[in-house]
Amino acid sequence: MLKAPITVFGGTGFLGRHVVQELFDAGHAVRIAARRPTLPEWAEPGDPLEPMSVDIRSEADVSGALEGAYGAVNAVSLYVERRGVSFEQVHVEGAARLARLALAHGVSTLVQLSGIGADRASRSRSRSRYVSARGHGESAVIDVYPKAVILRPSVMFGPQDAFLNRLADLTRLPLVPLFGRGETRLQPVHVGDVARAVVRLMGEPSTERRLFELGGLDILSYREVVESVMVHLGHERPLLPIPFPLWHLAALLASPLPGPPLTRDQVIMMRADNTVGEGVGTFDDLDILPRSLRDSLPACLPTQASSSSE
Repeated sequence: MLKAPITVFGGTGFLGRHVVQELFDAGHAVRIAARRPTLPEWAEPGDPLEPMSVDIRSEADVSGALEGAYGAVNAVSLYVERRGVSFEQVHVEGAARLARLALAHGVSTLVQLSGIGADRASRSRSRSRYVSARGHGESAVIDVYPKAVILRPSVMFGPQDAFLNRLADLTRLPLVPLFGRGETRLQPVHVGDVARAVVRLMGEPSTERRLFELGGLDILSYREVVESVMVHLGHERPLLPIPFPLWHLAALLASPLPGPPLTRDQVIMMRADNTVGEGVGTFDDLDILPRSLRDSLPACLPTQASSSSE
């Protein structure tokens, strides 16, 4: 018999979709909570999947999605603010609302997705409004639901992602621009591995840790990531270092556009290393071996050659 459902807020997003599938494969009933919810393509009639129309800014919507739930996952994310929707509303007020109502409804396990670099001090330390909101959101969740689990993944990649596919587009240019000299260190993590971590935490985790930072098998400089993508796609291009002040100018010029290709927050985040820190839970605590970015490239960025051989 299936347990009470687990509600995945943001269940149609890049990470949320994978969390829904991993939970379903593990035998859980899942509520897919999103502003425009849809069933996944792989769903079949009778599957214990329930789409629910939910806006995390709505008290009534969030409460209804949590009623009778065993667990909850907050995978809602906003990367670019738009008219009427701010980082504060989604990552701080929305996260706090979800945590408060999860506690009120007796939800047994709450997993809050955040990101490496966010912490309680980030509002004062960082000039990135996105990172600041993430950090303040973590604090807001723990303040009302002290036993919540915080997951901070590094930059995520996977099939049909934004990270690798944007890099693939850049490698088609005559010159491939780098953030600075491309020395920022990243620990890219497969989205499926982050979803597996969520499932482990919904079961009987082998650790009492409440804060995890999740990074992949490889620690690479941004330059090395770009070079790996170029080698995989067979695009040999010169790399062009561009100083960060020029990137800030480009983000400023792009800001009036709807869905700008580059934001000030993205530029700020590319100046700081994005790797797993010390004294936090990791994949090791959950008995998960994360995937390597280099080994995953064929599945994430199929080339014409690899597609025709399948």
